[in-house]
Amino acid sequence: MADAQARVAAREFNPWRAVLVISLGCLAVLFLAPTVGVLLSSIKTTREIAFGELWTVPRTIYLGNFVEILTNPAVPHYFKNTVLVTVPATILSIALGVLAGYVFSKLPFAGSNLLFLVIISGMFFPPQVILIPLFQFFNALGLIDTLWPIICVHTALGIPICTLLMRNFFATVPNALRDAAILEGASEWQVLTRVALPISLPAIAVLATLQFTWIWNDFLWPLIFTQTDENRTIMVGIVNLRGQYSVAWGVQGALSLLASLPTLIVFLFFQRYFIKGMTMGAVKG
Repeated sequence: MADAQARVAAREFNPWRAVLVISLGCLAVLFLAPTVGVLLSSIKTTREIAFGELWTVPRTIYLGNFVEILTNPAVPHYFKNTVLVTVPATILSIALGVLAGYVFSKLPFAGSNLLFLVIISGMFFPPQVILIPLFQFFNALGLIDTLWPIICVHTALGIPICTLLMRNFFATVPNALRDAAILEGASEWQVLTRVALPISLPAIAVLATLQFTWIWNDFLWPLIFTQTDENRTIMVGIVNLRGQYSVAWGVQGALSLLASLPTLIVFLFFQRYFIKGMTMGAVKG
């Protein structure tokens, strides 16, 4: 009896598990620290922040930063432009990735593996390499200070990761499902839309979350291709918010919190969709 209790006690206390829990706790604190700093700055005055009181608990909650954001005429343009960029670029990159992934997985052709490697190689070079050529190209087309260059660039940069994930996911779909649908008279398009896509809902949900978050939070391409407040996105707009004599840290913090809400909502929505999609895509033997 004593030996059994000793074994249970030894099993309950695992030093490696304790180290893992402590390490994860430290990482969580490090990742949450910037969020806490932004939250504190959004409810404090510029004077409090300037005097080094950022990390202290405020004596009173100052909501003037949020009032200034909601009354700023440029902020609605920031949000509208970000939506107009993020939604089309996300849909287009995923749609093209689905089509390419299905072809590479279920309809291979001569040289398809080489072409697949060429496409996914776009994931391995920094976007700054193509910054100047793209700026010159869109400038020659007269599209600078419009949203079209940002949409095109994000769509193109999203195709490699979407193609890779969808090709790998479609490879796990049994070929028997496709063969059975073709024997029933379905075309290849019907196989894709009625058989493969319902099964691939978890993968599409993952891509939608990642693409939406990456494009919404992007700072580089809107900074390069836009020049006026009427065409800037939210991330560039945050940087451009300045006070009369100094940087408006509190206003920037308030707008940062508001700007993070859409990505948080999308993540929470697709988190539930993951479970639903996985149950719909389950293949029973």
